[in-house]
Amino acid sequence: MTEAIQQKVDQWLNGNYDQATKDEIKRLAAEKPDELADAFYRNLEFGTGGLRGLMGPGTNRMNKYTVGMATQGYANYLKQCFPDGVKVALAHDSRNNSRFFAETAANVFAANGIKVYLFEALRPTPELSYAIRTLQCQGGVVCTASHNPKEYNGYKAYWNDGSQLVPPHDKNVIKEVEKILTVEDVKWSGGEANISIIGKDLDAEYIEMVKGLSVNPDVIAKHHDMKIVYTSIHGTGITLVPPVLRAFGFDNIHIVKEQEVPDGNFPTVVYPNPEESEAMSLGLKLAEKIDADILSGTDPDADRIAIGVKDNNGKWVLMNGNQTAVLAFNYLIEARKSRGIAKPNDMVITTIVTTPMIDHIAKFYGVGCYRVLTGFKWIAEMIRAKEGKENYIIGGEESFGLMIGDKIRDKDGISAVALLCEMAAYEKEKGRSLYQKMIDLYVQFGLYKEHLISITKKGMDGQQQIADMMESYRNNPPKTINGVAVKHLLDYELQKGTDLSDGTTWPTGLPKSNVLQFILADGTSISARPSGTEPKIKFYFSVNAKLDNAGDFDKVNGELDAKIKAVIKDMKL
Repeated sequence: MTEAIQQKVDQWLNGNYDQATKDEIKRLAAEKPDELADAFYRNLEFGTGGLRGLMGPGTNRMNKYTVGMATQGYANYLKQCFPDGVKVALAHDSRNNSRFFAETAANVFAANGIKVYLFEALRPTPELSYAIRTLQCQGGVVCTASHNPKEYNGYKAYWNDGSQLVPPHDKNVIKEVEKILTVEDVKWSGGEANISIIGKDLDAEYIEMVKGLSVNPDVIAKHHDMKIVYTSIHGTGITLVPPVLRAFGFDNIHIVKEQEVPDGNFPTVVYPNPEESEAMSLGLKLAEKIDADILSGTDPDADRIAIGVKDNNGKWVLMNGNQTAVLAFNYLIEARKSRGIAKPNDMVITTIVTTPMIDHIAKFYGVGCYRVLTGFKWIAEMIRAKEGKENYIIGGEESFGLMIGDKIRDKDGISAVALLCEMAAYEKEKGRSLYQKMIDLYVQFGLYKEHLISITKKGMDGQQQIADMMESYRNNPPKTINGVAVKHLLDYELQKGTDLSDGTTWPTGLPKSNVLQFILADGTSISARPSGTEPKIKFYFSVNAKLDNAGDFDKVNGELDAKIKAVIKDMKL
């Protein structure tokens, strides 16, 4: 325990903090001094998205005081930007303390003279985005730690268009939060009359909005009894996914009972993350038992989605995020064309680390396709830039996120479940499964295979090791990888692309981000992206090959698996 840490501990023990907090600090001091040191060695960082961390007492934890101080800083900035009056909407997920944190934030906003719309109970993150836009708010907050383990919670801040903060507001809010030095700087109470409770009326509007995204209601009418399995993994999706599916016209919906009740302890899973097969295992079991047509699952705040389908051997498999995005993008583009409702200025948006297959699908149908930095706030910013000029249809990224239609500005697992179930009905009408449709798309556009690895560099110098790794790649890029020439280096930090054969450069046209991409002569791409908050670096791999017919899928798929392994080995990762 350093002197600086001890000073912070003493400040909390002697300051205006509740007795339960002080008692817990004393307990940790006696029983777990290392844990206490970690809780106070720094201030929990308010990053460009907000707060996220372990719950407990301390400056480096999610608690009433860190949430209140963050809210005071955000409130100060909102009032600077909107001097004529501010309204905010607040929501929370099923995590332990989420309601308490949401109410704490509501009280602080209200004490600052801000009109607050607080959801009556837990609601999905995408409904918060919708509420901000519908109620014409200037900002909003959702208390969630997405798919982190149960010990975590978080606080995501939103702007007046319903998207998470982008420049310059993200950095400006951080500056204002950093000015709040003690709990004495926070207005904790006194504005309760400024708080209005919202709920079922907004639910009804949201459901109607999502229903309006349906492209083929007649197909659903024919296959209304299609077997759908859904799991909310103890999260907020249970509040809206079943009613949205019923609004679409589906009436054979099977809920995974063991995971139906919202529970911040997530008793059936280690990580409440639909990307993990373990979290979806109960859903897979039920889907197999009833011979379902599609399985879907959402994370605790219901912004991410995963789907399961039967392969050609009748075995249930989970689609990865890139495959799910490809199916969704292709369906909306193809179905809109076939229904005659496509517009000449239709566009889609994806991210720099998502499969290039989406670009080829968009090009085939004559639809504009834009690539942005990772994160849905950048997709939302591109929609804002193109508003009135191009017609946004869908956006998505490889991390199991989709955003359909422009009525919200964050990823939405609720509407994604509905549209993917509609797509399953659409393909069933044609006599094929979603798995077979995926392979047919591979035959048409090429088999694209993606892989992600995450490397953690432990110890105090972990961040520096990663910085050195990026600097080495940036200044001395490899000439070949796995025997194939590196054709282009895209450096998003320097905002330029370089042709390594002749030194020609061009602007990336995107904001600065510490990401490097190597584009190989055979179309392989490798992206390196460090975490901004942890000693961790992610590598994204995308390889592709021609698939002449569906019968060759297993063979070519295996060859691409081997290619990815060879690339990773050559890069010594």
